[in-house]
Amino acid sequence: MSVEGWQESNNRYLAASLQWLRLRLLALVPESASEAEPAASVSGPGSGGNEQPAGGTAPGGFFHRWFGGKPPGRTMIAGLLPEGRGANAEEQLKQAAQQRDQAAKADPPPALVLLAQRFGLSAFERDTLLLCAAMEFDHGLAALCAQAQGGGRSYPTFALALSALDDPSWDALAAHRPLRYARLLEINQPGATPLTASPLRADERVVNFLKGLNLMDERLVTLLSSAATSETDELAASQSTVVETILSQLHDAAAEPVLPVVQLIGRDSGSKLEVARQVCAAMERRLYRIGVETLPAQPAEIETLARLWQRESVLLPLALYVDAESLDGSSADAQAALQRFLARGVELVFLGVREVPLRLSGDSIPVDVGRPDAAEQCAAWTSALSAHEPEPEIGPMAEKLAGQFSLNLGEIRKIAALALKTQDKAEPLNERLWEACLNLTRPRLDSLAQRLDVKATWDNLVLPDEQMALMRQIAAQVRGRHKVYGEWGFSTRMNRGFGIAALFTGESGTGKTMAAEVIAGDLRLNLYRIDLSAVVSKYIGETEKNLRRLFDAAEQGGAILFFDEADALFGKRSEVKDSHDRYANIEINYLLQRMETFSGLAILATNMKTALDAAFMRRLRFVVNFQFPGVKERRMIWEKVLPPETPRETLDYDRLARLNITGGNIHSIALNAAFLACEKGRPVTMPLLFSAARTELRKLEKPVSEAEFR
Repeated sequence: MSVEGWQESNNRYLAASLQWLRLRLLALVPESASEAEPAASVSGPGSGGNEQPAGGTAPGGFFHRWFGGKPPGRTMIAGLLPEGRGANAEEQLKQAAQQRDQAAKADPPPALVLLAQRFGLSAFERDTLLLCAAMEFDHGLAALCAQAQGGGRSYPTFALALSALDDPSWDALAAHRPLRYARLLEINQPGATPLTASPLRADERVVNFLKGLNLMDERLVTLLSSAATSETDELAASQSTVVETILSQLHDAAAEPVLPVVQLIGRDSGSKLEVARQVCAAMERRLYRIGVETLPAQPAEIETLARLWQRESVLLPLALYVDAESLDGSSADAQAALQRFLARGVELVFLGVREVPLRLSGDSIPVDVGRPDAAEQCAAWTSALSAHEPEPEIGPMAEKLAGQFSLNLGEIRKIAALALKTQDKAEPLNERLWEACLNLTRPRLDSLAQRLDVKATWDNLVLPDEQMALMRQIAAQVRGRHKVYGEWGFSTRMNRGFGIAALFTGESGTGKTMAAEVIAGDLRLNLYRIDLSAVVSKYIGETEKNLRRLFDAAEQGGAILFFDEADALFGKRSEVKDSHDRYANIEINYLLQRMETFSGLAILATNMKTALDAAFMRRLRFVVNFQFPGVKERRMIWEKVLPPETPRETLDYDRLARLNITGGNIHSIALNAAFLACEKGRPVTMPLLFSAARTELRKLEKPVSEAEFR
């Protein structure tokens, strides 16, 4: 049946139901009341509904029918009607009931019949809901309600339902029954108003459903976001296996009263969300998303949210993705709110967590979801670019991107599409792809790290041959990770240590920071210098949280982490004498573990190598000793320190190289001499360099030998 056909069928059923309901209410109206206007003092929902009609309860009213000893039902209708109307009204009611039953046999069923089936409503509960919703469909029923209740109340009440409808049940409005538990009805019970006399109103979401408008409750729309759209409609082979595992376990649990929570464990939120989408697509459900921090904190509000979602899951084929990646040891309130929410049995729920599954009160299905491996990413790059680029050029390009950046399939397709749209630019495609990957993976670390503007190159770096060879090895290993780990099979023999950690040790000014810049520039990656004052916190657990943010942000491969003055963070563990020592050791232990699992490049720099914990040395792949430069190295530094644009006279580099200072000091001297020359309006000369050198030596508290300056 088409949508239009079902709407027409549903409207016929509603019309027949409303006609049947009018006759049921009319049967309660005394003849005198049907011939007169309703009493002027009709109470409304705001008045509390305590007024009683003049003369007491009308014959056939709630108290007479419920407590009079005679069971209610259709056999009483003729006796309740005014004299002369009984037989005719009873026949009309019978015909209306038949028309209603006939309309209910439509396929698919009308909305009210469908709702009653899904929520397990009895016939009395179904008709009570109809009585309340009818006020929205036919405003004339308000006057009929008032007449049926003796002229006192122009709104539905439980007493009216018990009087007017067949097979009344006292527990229909019990807290555990669907009308109240699923919030199908709302009860306005101010003060000491009895439950039976309190106004009843059908929930707006339910009224819309009965009329054929099946849209999500507005109270949920403000909290949830749709997660049904996707950048890609396929997964990597390793992720498709995860989807099949989840579907199999959910199928096995289908007979259980409540489905287990699916815990998706991993650091890539995009891959976890895509796995959840694919599971929902197979189960023909629409996925919505909520952050754990959005969950209300008060138990009553959580209960309301859970019941609204349960109701929505009955009315629509839905599933919920709860993003709980931000949970940690300090999020006790958020964890408690999440536990209370999930304990209510909220149908199909995916819980996105980071490293370990949460301990829940109910059953759960924990599964690990990772990003596609390097080979799958390489295949994805090839597939995304193959329609626009020659085949021979795609392979090396895809290998290079997959070897450096760790992206999910959606991100790969997004970057490829963006780069291909700008093909008219002069910049080559591989350059545009690399820049797009850098921009996408650029971590948001403004509060914890400083992004350095990389300018130094290999030509600017002066080191002995041995140290220079180690520096080039570091860059080469970063570039060749994909081939060695993937194509040459080393990843099959390793489960950790895919990253590279290097220690730069030596005196201040020997070029450690410049060396980090050179590597970042050669690899064309962002370089972040860690702000230790922002990372290290006196509050328990905060340092570990900050470190986790650092490593996670750099995990996708677009950034190099540079820990300057690393001895402040990577210091030796001490004997535990108090709680401060214990927590300090916990921070170092966490850092040791995180360094081992980090897949990117981390550079540690210190001038106090002996202060580092011995356990870090085992995890370092390279240790580069930046020695105090000799005469040969100092001469090379002096030759390169002044930019080509700087005006200068002939300089004696051999004499300058005799100054026993580091490369950092040489840079300071050259800069100060340039300012002196600028002030005097002349080029840089040897006397100006010597003058700046004297100032630098005095700053370092080193003896100044005038013989060196003659």
